[in-house]
Amino acid sequence: MTTTVDEIADGIYRLSTWVPDIAPPAGFTFNQFLIDADEPLLFHTGKRAMFPLVADAVARILPVERMRWITFGHVEADECGSMNNWLAAAPEAQVAHGVIGCLVSLNDMADRLPRPLADGEVLDLGGKSVRHLDTPHVPHGWDAGVLYEETTGTLLCGDLFTHLGDGPALTSDDIIERAMDAETIFRSTSLAPDTADVIRRLGDLSPNVLALMHGSSFNGDGSRALYDLASAYESQFLLSDGGSLEAQVHWLRCTVWTSSAPERQHPTPSHLIRAHRRCNRFAPRVFKSGHPPQASDSDFRHRRGFHAHEVIVIEIRIPLRSLLQRPHGGVFTKVCSSCHAWAVKSVNAHPKQ
Repeated sequence: MTTTVDEIADGIYRLSTWVPDIAPPAGFTFNQFLIDADEPLLFHTGKRAMFPLVADAVARILPVERMRWITFGHVEADECGSMNNWLAAAPEAQVAHGVIGCLVSLNDMADRLPRPLADGEVLDLGGKSVRHLDTPHVPHGWDAGVLYEETTGTLLCGDLFTHLGDGPALTSDDIIERAMDAETIFRSTSLAPDTADVIRRLGDLSPNVLALMHGSSFNGDGSRALYDLASAYESQFLLSDGGSLEAQVHWLRCTVWTSSAPERQHPTPSHLIRAHRRCNRFAPRVFKSGHPPQASDSDFRHRRGFHAHEVIVIEIRIPLRSLLQRPHGGVFTKVCSSCHAWAVKSVNAHPKQ
C-alpha cells in the first residue's frame, strides 16, 4: 500500500491510502487531512498499522515532530487508532476532541490528557482556524463531530458521504448517489428523527470543500450537497416505504396531545417528526409499556401543558429498524422539553397493508 498526498484547499492536504481488499473490486480509501499552519493539525490518524505510511506522507509536507493537534470525527480505529503513536512522535502534540468523547473515552485512552472542545469552539492554529461542531450520532457515535476550517471554507466531514473506489483526490461530480450506494452496503449511519436536520445545519455553513474520510473530496456547492444528502436519508430511510428490509415501513397509530388547539386538525408525519424545530430542541422521554399517562391524571397533563379535550389520532410512518427496537404495542412518548409541542403515545403497530 502507498499513501498519496494532494492539496485540496490552500494549505489543506489529503493523505489517502487505498485498500483494495475492502469492498472489492472498487476498494476503499482511508483519508487523513493535514492543515499546514503555525500549529499544524491532523484530522484522522489512521489505524496503528497505517502509522508509518501516514507519518511518511506528513513528512513530505512538514516535520512530523512539529504536529500540534491530533483531531478526528469520532472514536474509532480508522479515525484515531494511531493517536498515541502521534503523541510519541510529536512532543508538543495534543489530542483535541468534543467534550463527550474526552469524558467517555479519551481521558483514559490517550497517553496525554486531551483538549476538550465545546460545540462551536474555535481553535486558532495561526493562519488557519477550525471550528468544532458537535453532531452526536451523525453519521455515528455519541461523540461524533466535525471541524470547519474557516479561512478556506473546508468542512472536514468524517464519515459523511462515504463512498467506494479510488477516485480523484477532489471532484465536482455528484457524490450523493455513490454515498447512498455505500450506505446500502455498510448501513453505517445512525438513523434518528433529527439525522437530516443535523446534516442540513452543516449545509448552512456554505462550505466550499467537503473533505471526506472515505472517497473523493468534493469541491463545489457544499450546501447543496449536504442538503441533498439530508433529503436522501430522509426519503430512503427515515420516511420511505420502499427499499430493503431495514427501510420497509410500518404504520404506527398514535394518540397525540397538544399544548394548545392545533392550527391543523390533521398534522402530517413531517409536522410531527419536526415539531421540535419550533424551539430547536428535542428531548425524548420514554414511558414503559403498561405505564402510560392516564386520562384521569390531570396533574400529569397540566404540568406538561396537555389538555384532555385536545386529543387527535393520526398515523405516522417510521422505519422498521426503529420499530423493532421497541416492543410492538409498547407505549412511548417524544416530548419537547422547551415548548411541549407534541407528545406521542403508541396505541398499536402493525405492518403496512
